Amino acid sequence: MINVGVLGYGTVGSGVVEIIQKNHDIIAKRVGEEVQMKYVLDLRDFPGDPVEKILVHDFEIIKNDPEVHVVVETMGGLHPAYEFVKASLEAGKSVCTSNKALVADFGPELLQIAADKNVNFMFEASVGGGIPIIRPLKSSLAPDEIEEISGILNGTTNYILTEMTEKGSAFDTVLKDAQDKGYAEKDPTADVEGFDACRKIAILTSLAYGKQLDFEDIYTEGITKITDRDICYAKKMDAKVKIFGSSKKVGDQVSAMVAPKLITREHPLYSVDGVFNAILVKGNMVGDVMFYGQGAGKLATASAVVSDVMDCARHQGININTLWDADKLQLMPMDDVKNKFFVRVSGTQAENAAKVTEVFGAVKAIDAGYADEYGFVTDYITEGTYAKAAESLGNVISKIRFDS
Repeated sequence: MINVGVLGYGTVGSGVVEIIQKNHDIIAKRVGEEVQMKYVLDLRDFPGDPVEKILVHDFEIIKNDPEVHVVVETMGGLHPAYEFVKASLEAGKSVCTSNKALVADFGPELLQIAADKNVNFMFEASVGGGIPIIRPLKSSLAPDEIEEISGILNGTTNYILTEMTEKGSAFDTVLKDAQDKGYAEKDPTADVEGFDACRKIAILTSLAYGKQLDFEDIYTEGITKITDRDICYAKKMDAKVKIFGSSKKVGDQVSAMVAPKLITREHPLYSVDGVFNAILVKGNMVGDVMFYGQGAGKLATASAVVSDVMDCARHQGININTLWDADKLQLMPMDDVKNKFFVRVSGTQAENAAKVTEVFGAVKAIDAGYADEYGFVTDYITEGTYAKAAESLGNVISKIRFDS
């Protein structure tokens, strides 16, 4: 019998309880023994909910019960989630979490405690919700050197950009619609400014290269500056605007960023629209592998958590090694990273063409029918070269990187 304690009876936590109870028999068959809920921790009461029978308000009850084998953390945030997870591991209990902030900030430390105690710290749901990506990186793709990871890692921003593309609506209008439909939080900052995707690509990159990548070190740019004009230009290029979290190995260095990009229909992620997420991994042997599905949602995310619970149940007393050291991964200087850029400048093509060619070299002009500005695409240049050229022009309206 494997007993489980869940910390937090919110959206994901209640989903975990539901799956373990509804799919009790199939989970038992696949694990080889029964998995059951013993406790649910929450500050609130839930009158009339069957969870009342196992509801507790004191974490110490779960920590000190030797019959609890696996703790599920679905509280969110850093504190007290970190303290509870650390204490659970130190008490000899495996932990499964969906908390990307916790994993991004404390992953190596918690993995080391788990190894020392011969238990497991698992976090499949922290990046792709219901999309399996952590386990494939650790096992299925283990023989490969990971050359690149590129993903649409946030359903809220993908929904907003899809609606802007399909309906020609302004950002603010679509954001309000996303909030009304429950796709965006009341405070959408973490999503629309790219911070959510940043933590996710930090986790994936750390796992891919075995060292800690602090999310604060990743260049991060959100979608709040994307306009209906940008979308119109994109359509003229038979392209779409998507926001990507990406990392790439260049020689013996690694670059990483979160930023909107233009992609054409030849790109594998071109058709990933709405609230769906997708992650493209390139291995030096396997080539391109894509993972696609719902990146969030109660049961999709809870399903990934329960898959970790089952893995922990199968490996009682056996630590599954995860290569993720506390040593920091040094990123390539941002100025040295190469990209193509789609650039809009104020003024007509006649007024700008000569100066643009002088500072950027050969470019491809894009005519979207706007008489008061000039749009063009550069060749591959470094970020540093772009910054100097843009400063020299002095009339840049916006830029979007072009992943062609």
